[in-house]
Order: sequence, then structure tokens, then C-alpha cells
Amino acid sequence: MTENDQGNVPSRQRKRFPGISSRAYEHPADRSALVALRKLSGFDTVFKALSGLLPERSLRLLFLSDSVRVSDAQFAHLNDMLRDACYILDLEKVPPMYVTQDPKPNAMCIGLDEPIIVVTTGLVELLDEEEMRAVVGHEVGHALSGHSVYRTVLLFLTGLALKIAWIPLGNVAIMAIVTALREWFRKSELSADRAGLLVGQDVQASMRGLMKIAGGNHLHEMNVDAFLAQADEYEKAGDLRDSVLKILNVLPRTHPFTTVRAAELKKWSESRDFQRIMDGHYPKRSEDKDTSVTDSFRESAGHYADTVRTSKDPLMKLVGDIAGGAGDLAGDLGGKLRNAFGGAQGPKKSDAAGTDGAAGNGESGPEGATGDAR
Repeated sequence: MTENDQGNVPSRQRKRFPGISSRAYEHPADRSALVALRKLSGFDTVFKALSGLLPERSLRLLFLSDSVRVSDAQFAHLNDMLRDACYILDLEKVPPMYVTQDPKPNAMCIGLDEPIIVVTTGLVELLDEEEMRAVVGHEVGHALSGHSVYRTVLLFLTGLALKIAWIPLGNVAIMAIVTALREWFRKSELSADRAGLLVGQDVQASMRGLMKIAGGNHLHEMNVDAFLAQADEYEKAGDLRDSVLKILNVLPRTHPFTTVRAAELKKWSESRDFQRIMDGHYPKRSEDKDTSVTDSFRESAGHYADTVRTSKDPLMKLVGDIAGGAGDLAGDLGGKLRNAFGGAQGPKKSDAAGTDGAAGNGESGPEGATGDAR
């Protein structure tokens, strides 16, 4: 490993993940949102049309001419981090990286044929080495997952929507796709945060980086636990009106709120899934072609069911209560029907119906209710 640009602290030895598939770190909501996006009416038509029209060569020339390309000669410490991230995630081709002048901390991975990573000067100046390593890993994760294609389409369509805002129906059609793309991209950020943690392998550095993006370079004034407590307060605060306001606040954004990202990443870092990856047990890219689409759907559905069941948000709790109530109602109705028709089917059936009938009389067991809620 190389030393950082100041030459004072050698980089740590970290684990490598040969042949790792992006499925290892992709958030279930990322996959399901992308599937939903592809099913959106008109998306395939628009995407195919845009693939041939997007000025990708122009983008590359723009960054080449008006930004600084990272190399051994320029921003060498970022170049080391980039190659290191690609080595850890086993990305064969190192994507070009550019530093562009912009005081706002930001980074992105774009490109249709080949991904390009762009980081702003605001981000480079804000983060220390370990925090920046997580960000570079985040962007390499986007590249490995193939997110750059949809991110490029989103950038183009957002600009197009502004240009044709005076055309009512045209703007509505474009904004429907933009809204769906934003929903997917917010979920994809959670996946890329996980990739950044796999590269940096320092959850505290990942937390610090997110705090700095939210509150600036004042670490002595911030606290990770208090920052994570904000996410918990945000999730459970208020009533149904606040839940609706949360939805409205997040719709125009391409990224989830920073405290939410931190809480999601911390939770994943403490999960069995993360530990299995660190122990060397993870899906490989060589197995991607054999992946079951049904299993992916099932995993995504299970994630959303768990989210509804465990969420502290008032709206989500209401949805869970309604689903649970529907389960109780179905169990009650089923018990009464079995009671009504079970007597004619012999003693065994009658006994079974009697048991179900007791549950149906307001004592439905938790298994039936939980099954319907999921």
C-alpha cells in the first residue's frame, strides 16, 4: 500500500474481494426500484432513444478540457485510492477520474459505454484520507453495479424537463420518468455507500464523511451518536402530516437524506451479511448469469415488508396496522367458513375447524397475522 499525500501515515492493509458481484452489497430496495423503473410505461422507448442521442463524447471532452484528470502526475493520492478501490472490488478496468472546480462537495459516476468518476474540489478539500477512500469506493461501487448508465440518463432528462417545461403533456411524461429515476437513484446510493465501506473498511470514517457532507468541516463540533440519533428522531417524529411532508421533501432529491444514509450504513455494518462478506463468503460475478430473478423479487419484497413492520414512521406504522388488521380479518373469516362447512367433512376436519374457530373469535395466532402482513 502507498502512503498518503502527506507521507505521514501508511495506508492500512485491507481485505480484497476477488470476483465479487455487485449483488453482494446492493441494497434490496435498489434492485426492486430499478425493476419498477424498467416497467414504467415508455421508459424502454425513451432509454433506447436516448442511448443513441446522449452526448457522451461531448461529456468526456468537456471534463478533459475543463477539469483535472487524476493520474500519477496530478492528484496522485486520489489516483492511488482509485486503483486501490478497483483492486479491492476487483474492477478490471480503472475508470478515469476528474477533479472539477466546484465548492459544493459532490461526486458522481456517469457514462454510457464506460464510466467516468468526477469529484469536486469542495469534496477533496473537505474530507481526510480515510473519508475520501470511502467516497472513491462508493463511486467505484456505482461503476461495478452499472449505475452510471441510468445516472447519465437522469442528468440529461432533468435538463430536458427544464427546457420543455412550457409543453404541458411533454413535461408530464418526462417528469414521470425523472421521478422514477430519482427514486431508483436514491436507493442506489445506499448500495454504493456499502461498497464504500467494503473499500475503506472503516465504518467510523464513513460516518465522519457523511457528517461532514451534512455539517461541514467541524468535526470537533459533531458527534456520530448524536448524528445517528437525528435519523431515529426523523423517522419516528410527528404525525401523518409529517410523513407526507417527508415524502414531498425527498421527491426532488437524487440522494437520500444524510442522516438516513448514515443510519442505514451503520445498521448494515453490524449485520451478518456484512460479516459474511468480510469473511470471504459472497456472491461472485461468475454466478450472476445463474441468478434467479424470482429470488431477487422475493428478497426485495421481504425487505419492504420488514421496513413496514419495523418502521417508526407514523405512515408506515399505519400501513403495518392496516396490513395486520387485514390478516386478522382474513383469519377470522376463514375460521368462520371452516366452522360452517367443516361439520360435514368428518370428525378430524371438525376438530381442526374448531381450533381455527377459536382463533377466529378474536384470538388469531400471530403466525397468521404476520404471514398476511408480510
